[in-house]
Amino acid sequence: MTEMEKYEAGLPFSFLDPEVAKMKENALRLCRAFNELDTADLPAQMLIIKELFSACGEQVFMQPPFNCDVGSNIKVGKDFLSNYNVKILDMGTVHIGDYCMIGPNTVISTVNHPITASERRQKISMVKPVVIGDDVWIGANCTILPGVTIGSNVVIAAGAVVTNTVADCRLRSRGT
Repeated sequence: MTEMEKYEAGLPFSFLDPEVAKMKENALRLCRAFNELDTADLPAQMLIIKELFSACGEQVFMQPPFNCDVGSNIKVGKDFLSNYNVKILDMGTVHIGDYCMIGPNTVISTVNHPITASERRQKISMVKPVVIGDDVWIGANCTILPGVTIGSNVVIAAGAVVTNTVADCRLRSRGT
């Protein structure tokens, strides 16, 4: 199998492979264009976001700088907000629900590398998807690791490193 075929099959692959690297070129170009826009030019920002992401809802607001690996592996719902310096390492899929907010300096990663030195020397990557439900607030300086699912109505505390799935949070009305 080629490295790209391994990647597409969800198997460990070499991230230095030219085909894999080429896949990232479009995202690098679009992120650069987004980050260089006048921050008041929301229509131009939205055009780039719609070209970059595979799907996005209405009312998507992202503060630059923003960076991602591929872009086309990202889906965001309606009324999405990301603050400054958010990075989404989307070699795998990232699905973010409706009414979500992501604090500054947050990293969402779908990509990991081997534990053993001999495998790391081969420049191997493995990917696992990240899924974030509806009405989630991720505080500043958080890291969401590969394979994590965050349920709906969840608040992730600033500075958290999320290594495991977080279940939906049942909402309670005030006074109960």
